[in-house]
Amino acid sequence: MVTVSSGRLIGTRGPGWERYLGIPYGLPPFAERRFAPPVPAEAWQDARVADAHGPTAPQSPYRGAIAGILTSVVIPGDDILTLNVWAPEHASGAPVMLWLHGGALERGTAALEVYDGAPFARDGVVFVSVNYRLGAEGFSVLEDAPRNLGLEDVAAAFAWVRREIAAFGGDPERITLAGESAGGALVAALLTRPEVAAAVAGAIVQSGPLIAEPPRRAGRVTRAMAKVLGRPATKASFAGATPDELLEARTTQSRGGSPLSGTPGYTLCIDQDTLPRAARAALPEVAVPLLIGTNTDEYRLWFDPAALARVGPLRLRLTALALGVSGRRLRAYRAAWPDASPGELLGQVLTDRVLRADAIAVARTRPAPTWVYEFAWPSPVRELRAAHALELGFMFDALASEDARRMAGEQAPQALAEQMHGDWVRFVSTGDPGWSVFSDAERVRRYDEETTDVPLPRAEVLAAPERRASGSS
Repeated sequence: MVTVSSGRLIGTRGPGWERYLGIPYGLPPFAERRFAPPVPAEAWQDARVADAHGPTAPQSPYRGAIAGILTSVVIPGDDILTLNVWAPEHASGAPVMLWLHGGALERGTAALEVYDGAPFARDGVVFVSVNYRLGAEGFSVLEDAPRNLGLEDVAAAFAWVRREIAAFGGDPERITLAGESAGGALVAALLTRPEVAAAVAGAIVQSGPLIAEPPRRAGRVTRAMAKVLGRPATKASFAGATPDELLEARTTQSRGGSPLSGTPGYTLCIDQDTLPRAARAALPEVAVPLLIGTNTDEYRLWFDPAALARVGPLRLRLTALALGVSGRRLRAYRAAWPDASPGELLGQVLTDRVLRADAIAVARTRPAPTWVYEFAWPSPVRELRAAHALELGFMFDALASEDARRMAGEQAPQALAEQMHGDWVRFVSTGDPGWSVFSDAERVRRYDEETTDVPLPRAEVLAAPERRASGSS
């Protein structure tokens, strides 16, 4: 049992760790609190049994081929602003890792099996995972409502951890923010807030976009949904629809879309109150140790092999042109990937445009210590290779979980998991993951069957920025 400001919590115990699940950090963001900033949770009288994950934010399951790889968990209920804590038994002054899940800002939950924090607690880290508002509830751009509400939720969760983590044996001065994909984007966005950057020990951004769009562009998905609903894109109008109705409208609006089709999706929004600057512009000025990286073949989660096979040379050239990639740069991609099909080349172009180029540009311009990795181990499952999210089973040391086996198969190398997980624990515990900072000689830790430190892979295609597609501020 532990006592926090809101009351007592009864957790469960495992070998060397204690666990407390479903702890509310905010009131349910529904009814009169819908499309409004988070409100701190109220106190409770009796001891609260914290042995089950809290309800999941409203979301639709994955569709199509990706549904066989990434799972959805649905836990009913309105009390969705909860977090979970795993702590080493008898912890005192332990380092803390605050984890934000991915899911394109519209799916995901901390309740996924692969996010079990026990391996981190086993290795001396207090591990915290957070649920936050998703999709229309968390990232709509409405005329008269606050923006980036999901980001406001995780900021509130961070404030809760700062206040309360000592009760679990964690050191509030040694918190490392960490997240993957959309979670990585939220970590990077939190770092743009001076009050957060001054209070954290470090940050980990795994395959996280570093962009935020102007309101007009960030609001495309909201306006498209409003059209489907036959309602104006206002707070009152969207609050008049149930969460299920908003999910159904999003399903209709996005049906048949893909990263190649230009169908709008949720993104962080430039906003004076919540996110004045995109992370890629702000991170060079943030004096926080940063571990950042991507996977070699991120795009292979987004496109199945059949979709890649349908991309011919003309489609490659036209899409590259639309993205602002010059013929010279495209030839550099061909030289870097001489055996790739047109679809695979386009996938690498998109990987760089969405994730890798900004990560490297930030690493090159930060005076603060920055370490870069590339996860390159190729999964044998569905030709995924080193796809987006594959590294999660390794960095969590959770290859036995069903989530990891769906992506990595049954024979994934345990030694690689131990290496990557150990590096993450080392970074959270000491502020140094164990290889040279990027500014020394642009060296990158390459995680594969054999982990090595190498010169920046494919530096020639990341040598200098080119113009971006319109609106990608």
